[in-house]
Amino acid sequence: MKKNKKQSNIDFRFMSFFFKIRDKFHPPINKIRNANIRDGEIVLDYGCGSGSYTIATAQNIGSSGKIIAADIHPLALKKIRKKAEKMGYINIETIQTDCATGLDDESIDKIICFDVLHNIPNKNKILKEFHRVLKPNAMLSFDDHHMNEEEIKEFITSKGLFELSEKKDKQYNFIKT
Repeated sequence: MKKNKKQSNIDFRFMSFFFKIRDKFHPPINKIRNANIRDGEIVLDYGCGSGSYTIATAQNIGSSGKIIAADIHPLALKKIRKKAEKMGYINIETIQTDCATGLDDESIDKIICFDVLHNIPNKNKILKEFHRVLKPNAMLSFDDHHMNEEEIKEFITSKGLFELSEKKDKQYNFIKT
């Protein structure tokens, strides 16, 4: 089985810088709103990177909710913990993982997975993990500009674990079946 390859620290820092610029033109809160994330929910940000969507989610779920930022890269998690501390967010947790999250079965209200799946070698394994940790009828919000609409819908729904609920812009919300 091929392991996920962690990007270099330099690549990660470059990506983080690029995301700061991207976020000015495409505010992360827009995707969080498209994911219908609500106050008090428990959300998993899988492949959180430098934390753009993690921070936007933390703002949206309030102190009664929780956002779990998961990434393979230790710098990603360090950066998010630093941002959370600086901004006073106590509703952010981090997990270093390349697939298995260690979360309890059916413990998550929503998963956001934005522009990550194309980098994961065993995509079916991560879909099974998403299905395992999501509560019944919970939602996976997905977007990956490296895949076209048909590839996204076919891949996410082909195993019968999820069905398409809605498409908002280029973001797809799937319900756990």
